[in-house]
Amino acid sequence: MTSLTHATSGWTIGTGKPLAVIAGLNVLENKALALTVGSQLKAICAELGLPYVFKASFDKANRSSIHSYRGPGLEEGLKILKDVKAELGVPICTDLHEASQAVPVAAVADIVQIPAFLCRQTDLVIATAKATAAAGGIVQVKKAQFIAPWDTKNIVTKIGEASDVGVILCERGSSFGYNNLVVDMLGIPEMKRLGCPVTIDATHAVQLPGADPRTGGASTGGRRDGVAVIARSAVAAGADGVFLEFHTDPDAALCDAPSCLPISGAKALLTQLKALHAVVQA
Repeated sequence: MTSLTHATSGWTIGTGKPLAVIAGLNVLENKALALTVGSQLKAICAELGLPYVFKASFDKANRSSIHSYRGPGLEEGLKILKDVKAELGVPICTDLHEASQAVPVAAVADIVQIPAFLCRQTDLVIATAKATAAAGGIVQVKKAQFIAPWDTKNIVTKIGEASDVGVILCERGSSFGYNNLVVDMLGIPEMKRLGCPVTIDATHAVQLPGADPRTGGASTGGRRDGVAVIARSAVAAGADGVFLEFHTDPDAALCDAPSCLPISGAKALLTQLKALHAVVQA
């Protein structure tokens, strides 16, 4: 297995390293909330000795409805992320949706994330790989809901042929019938065999696509209570890091509210995940 170290921040993930934490908000709502959530997570991870990256999206381009909140957009979103990075002194992770966004996003984000639905889009993958490598960052690829874990080999190969950049693979569940996702924990060691660290996106893994009863199917539902179950199971299965989304008031979150966790419970969950990771490493 392998490990990665970010060239500038020193953030680490992989074999022999502490449990890595990529956590923050689903989508940027405002700078104040980002700083509140990010500062609390930074403090918790520092206390626990866990390498931390702040995560938030500047745009959620794959919303169920045209009326759904998407975020502040590229320009304003990157400005907020840049401020959070400077004021908190933490690395940043965010996702992109178009090849033209690769260079400006890689200039701010230490981890540039390719969304699950777009992980086979060659132009996007190549542009992201090249821009992230040039900026000294790391690429995280969400495994699509419609591909097998071992088929992520094609994505890793494509990135490697485009540029020499570190790659993290992220498990986030597979489509199971209609309006449902499941996580096959056997997929985590399968992806690790490709020589990449693997994270678990426990937040999006509990989504119920197009099944939010509050909007009559005009948005995605979720099972918040299942986030900790998925996170614990994945770490026990060998995941090198966790991807989690928090909010000060989850029910009022502007995106994927049914799936995000209260920031008040972050320390207890991360403490438990750290202990599980130590058992697996031993």
